Amino acid sequence: MNDQNSKSQTVGLMVEFPPSKDIGQAEKFRRKRDRILTVASPLILLLIWEIVIQLGLLDRRLFPAPSMIAGTFYELIVSGALWDDLSISLLRICVGFFFGAIAGIFVGTMMGVIPVVGAVLSPIIASIYPIPKIAIFPLIMVLFGLGEMSKFVVVAIAVFFYMVINTVAGVSNVESIYKDVGRSFRVSKIRSVFKITLPAAMPMIIAGLRVSAGVSLLVLVSAEFVGAESGIGYLVWNSWQIFDVRSMFVGIIVIGFLGWASFTFLDFIERACLPWAPKNRR
Repeated sequence: MNDQNSKSQTVGLMVEFPPSKDIGQAEKFRRKRDRILTVASPLILLLIWEIVIQLGLLDRRLFPAPSMIAGTFYELIVSGALWDDLSISLLRICVGFFFGAIAGIFVGTMMGVIPVVGAVLSPIIASIYPIPKIAIFPLIMVLFGLGEMSKFVVVAIAVFFYMVINTVAGVSNVESIYKDVGRSFRVSKIRSVFKITLPAAMPMIIAGLRVSAGVSLLVLVSAEFVGAESGIGYLVWNSWQIFDVRSMFVGIIVIGFLGWASFTFLDFIERACLPWAPKNRR
């Protein structure tokens, strides 16, 4: 009798849990659905926008339809004006982001690994970090002039503080068992930093890169509003001053595209640097 009960319970358990093949198919369906929604959602939004403008529910002089913006976008591409502004902004972002990120990771690692460095720099970082970086842009222009260097510096400063904070958090939260294993194998302190500490802190560092990418774009566009005669920010501001709303929307859309492209690129970096992460093993 007991054997029959145990067999019936076993059969019940087998029925409750679906086979792994069904789970795999469900996961594939979910990922396919997410990809479709990722593409469809902005297209639906643009379609609604177009319909609203064509019906006259909004003033097309202030809110041009997507079809009108697309025409202006094509004109700016053909004339080369858009590429000139975009290439200049990309150069400013890349240079400032690179140096700011490298400096931030280095200083953050030092603060997390060496307690004395952390004790010295923590109050300085905490006091300067809340200051809006665009607020000190006039001072940066005084120190570095009105040329490209001031744009590089303001982006680098903005990226630096975010990377310092995230790197310190990542390095400080490395589990002690990893460090104990390194000491057991008599790994030197410098090699331990590169082989244990930084790889373990990489998720937080990449998270800092994500935030820094958006912040660098925001800071640069704001700087180009007031201190530049070229760039995507200048395109948006100058278009508004002359009431060229279509070109202004083109600039805004390009800024949004740059933000999306930066996140996509960092996703690739994350998959390359963190192959052991669960979401990167799919």
